[in-house]
Amino acid sequence: MKECVFRGIATAMVTPMTGTGVDYEALGRFIEFQIDSGVNALVAVGTTGESATLSPRERKEVIRFTVDRVAGRVPVIAGTGTNNTQHVIEFTHSACADGADAVLVVTPYYNKATQNGLYTHYSLIADASEKPVILYNVPSRTGCNLLPDTVARLSEHPNIAAIKEASGSMAQVVELIARCGDKITVYSGEDGITVPMMAMGGQGCISVASNVAPRLMVEMTRRFFDGDVAGAAKLQCQLLPLMNALFSEVNPIPAKAAVSALGFGEDRVRLPLTPMEPAHREVLYARMKELGVLA
Repeated sequence: MKECVFRGIATAMVTPMTGTGVDYEALGRFIEFQIDSGVNALVAVGTTGESATLSPRERKEVIRFTVDRVAGRVPVIAGTGTNNTQHVIEFTHSACADGADAVLVVTPYYNKATQNGLYTHYSLIADASEKPVILYNVPSRTGCNLLPDTVARLSEHPNIAAIKEASGSMAQVVELIARCGDKITVYSGEDGITVPMMAMGGQGCISVASNVAPRLMVEMTRRFFDGDVAGAAKLQCQLLPLMNALFSEVNPIPAKAAVSALGFGEDRVRLPLTPMEPAHREVLYARMKELGVLA
């Protein structure tokens, strides 16, 4: 198997914003909070970071800022995916030049490429990248499913190191790991099934919940890797109400509300996203208080 980019929890960070742009002061404090909480890697400008509505300049600046602030303490994974292959290659070149340790590339959205199109798309990106490429399969958001057969073909590429698998299908996870789990690292892309995926051979999670409860998410994976599977499963169950609240509206609306409540910037998302509905917000804050992550 190729070397893991990380093992454990990588936070798919929100991007704090003001009315005029990215809030770099809040982002810097948030990065420190995450590292102090023990996360194993950070994702800058993933889909949770509102990559779709950041300008190309902002995307590059957030990645550069994150790399500089982290200063090698944990791996930085740059989200470089779009639905335009050439744009992905350009973002990937830029992220690699700015010091990212790996790139995370979501499947093309709206275009809904065929499996052959997906294979060609990722192969060209991997050919062009100077750093390891992590595939990202999230069909509920993109409208296309990167199937295990295609992942198995892509796993032969020396620069494709891992997949963030968020199809939600444990049957697909099992097939994926059976087909190519000895060639690439498999990460959960769904917080709620992290422990079950690790039980099948996954190496952790690229997580939304760790924006809010990083210590608990890290502890969950630590218990599993230390052999305390029952303890990890118990913590997975304890965290599930928070995870459900974080997806009561479209991600990252709840995550941004939660991070703002923790003191990291304004509760602001870019249109067409809008702030969290009051009823859902009330439940989210209650779940955070139950876990002791919000006073």
